Amino acid sequence: MNFEQQLFDDWHPVAALDDIVSGHVFHTRLLGREVSYEKVGDVVAAKWNDNGTHRPLYAKERYGTLWLSFASNPRDLFLVPEFSESDRRIVSAGSARVNTSGLRAIENFLDMAHFPFVHTDILGAEPFTDVAPYKVTHDEQVDEIIATECRFPQPRGSATATEAIDMEYIYRITRPYIAILYKTCPLDPSRWDVLCLFVQPVDEEWCVAHTLMCYVDDVNSDEQLRHFQQTIFGQDLMILINQVPKRLPLSVNRETPVRADVLATAYRRWMREGGLKYGAIVD
Repeated sequence: MNFEQQLFDDWHPVAALDDIVSGHVFHTRLLGREVSYEKVGDVVAAKWNDNGTHRPLYAKERYGTLWLSFASNPRDLFLVPEFSESDRRIVSAGSARVNTSGLRAIENFLDMAHFPFVHTDILGAEPFTDVAPYKVTHDEQVDEIIATECRFPQPRGSATATEAIDMEYIYRITRPYIAILYKTCPLDPSRWDVLCLFVQPVDEEWCVAHTLMCYVDDVNSDEQLRHFQQTIFGQDLMILINQVPKRLPLSVNRETPVRADVLATAYRRWMREGGLKYGAIVD
């Protein structure tokens, strides 16, 4: 798969549906291009500015998010069947504009090693700092990177958690700028809570991180769920904006991985072998 061509032909997130007010024209940037969209009734009309000529964009509403594409025939979006389950709460945790490559934002989302140091007494705590071995595979049929058997002891791993829990994670990377986390559901251990990081590449060194929750939770209000997740993202923010360089190096020689970085290493290799350049440093 040629990621560079696919990137411009694919769907990209630009807003949480809850944030779109009918009759208002919204302006943003996507892949370095000026785009705008407006919802009139049940229909979203979108366009992009091509050197003064306004060309149509294709719009899709799915997973609590508005997606746009420059292509007339973009490939199908990845599947997240949990969003169709009637008893789940779909809540936006907000959209944050960040001065870093969207690839950096995704890689930070995949990193369990920082939990005790950045999310102290929430997602981790000293002296429990080791990341246990986990499995990473490439599902070639759908071209996704999957990490399973990820475990980490967390003092409060979820808004519904009432005590410390050995939280289990599954990570899916479905696109270079899209990652989905399945995590232990404290209210129903037979199911997974689903946390999605949908990243909008504004340009190569700016992004908007759209976070969507798809939870089994009849305890917390939307505001409580949103506050918990925004607290986590706020703690990550200083890490993200201080990353140097802002674009993500894909060469194995640029940054030295450790055992805990198995997933990040697979993510970089996947993009490198797929020929991605946008938002990355390939030398």
